[in-house]
Formats: sequence, C-alpha cells, structure tokens
Amino acid sequence: MNKIDILFADWDEALIWSALQGYMGNIISNNDKNPDSAMIDIGDFCFFAGKPDPNLFNSINGSKLLIPRDKYWETLIENYYGERVSKTLRYAIKKEPNVFNKEKLATYIKTIDNSFEIRLFEQEIFEMARSEAWSTDLCSQFKNYLDYKEKAVGAVILHQGKLVSGASTYAVYNSGIEIEIDTKPEYRRKGLATVCGAKLILECLERKIYPSWDAHDLRSVALAEKLGYHLDSAYVTYELFAI
Repeated sequence: MNKIDILFADWDEALIWSALQGYMGNIISNNDKNPDSAMIDIGDFCFFAGKPDPNLFNSINGSKLLIPRDKYWETLIENYYGERVSKTLRYAIKKEPNVFNKEKLATYIKTIDNSFEIRLFEQEIFEMARSEAWSTDLCSQFKNYLDYKEKAVGAVILHQGKLVSGASTYAVYNSGIEIEIDTKPEYRRKGLATVCGAKLILECLERKIYPSWDAHDLRSVALAEKLGYHLDSAYVTYELFAI
C-alpha cells in the first residue's frame, strides 16, 4: 500500500483518503508487488494516478465519474472511451478546519419555517432516504443502518412526515466525512439545503470531525461558500455512460 499511497500523494480528496485508509471503496493496481498505475473506485467515482494504463478500465462497471490525475490520463480516457464520456468540471473546496462561523450557521437553522422539521439521521430516516431515487446517495455507501450509525452522521428536513431534503455522509476518512446534499426537486430553491448543510456542519464540529465538501457545479460552490467554505480550484471530470 505504501507504493499506492505514493501514487496518490498530495491529492487532497476525501474519497481518496477514505479508500487509502481502508474505510470504503476498492483499489485496483496494475501490479500487486510493484504498481506504477492505480485506480480508486469508490461510490460513483474512479480516480486514476500513476502511469496511464488502459487495463485498469476493465474493472469499471456501469456509469461512473472518472477523475484523471493529469493530462496524460485525460488523453487516455478520451481516446479509449470516445463518445462514451462527456468532459466537464467539478470544483475542489479548500479544507480549512477553523473557517466556520458557528453563530452564522445556527442563524441559518433558525430561519426554517415551522411547517418543516429538522432531524438527525436515525433508522426511520435511513429507510426513507433509501426508498426514493433523489435521496439514495444520502446513505447509498453504507450496507445498512447499523453500518451508517457506526460511521456516519446526517441531518434532514421533513415536511408533513416526508423526507424533502438532507445533508449526510457520502464517505468516511480519519477524523472526517465527505458531505452529500440533496433536496427533493419540488422543494428546491427554498433554502432547505442551506439549513441541512448548516446543521450537519455544526454536528460534525461538535463531534470533532471535519465536514469535507466537493462541488459538482457552481451552484454547489455557491452553497459551500454561503456556509463558510472557500473555492480551491476546478478540475476535469469525465462522465462515463453505461452501455
């Protein structure tokens, strides 16, 4: 594993840390004893580092987001997959442990309308999240509720007893989590994601774990910045479509 660690060194990505630290995901290399190329497959993502090797693509199943370490991997992905991939950008958010304003985050939570109920994840919430397509990623990386309870934390909003928005753990690493935020389509643009995000961040700070954020688009960047984060940089991502 030391050689795999070297391939992914200085890549400040929570999902990579999760796999390297043995929490979640799979690591595939081109040589068990002396690897110079490797892929981390975790959730919807595949990260590639080292010498570009198309043989690693044989281990990919279904639709994925492919994250290349450098231009050489970009070229290989484009040449190998052709029209099966679509090039886009994601946005890395800085990891700054002391950046959050707790009073401001608490203020966001107080703005929620009385018709909504905010709660932390429990088994009932876990089952609700798994039952609808829009919310499955709030807990999709965990085998069951006991697995989630042991490793994760999440906050949700209910309306008339139904789950309508949530911020939860997508992945776990040493002293931190990767945040996933989703809102039911008909409840978007009501500030619910802000409330859930604020509640989850405060809960993480209380538990002394870091709430890592990675943005899939500029709207996600804007929400992150509203909650206290700062943009680091954009990075190339390829959406791989299943055949």
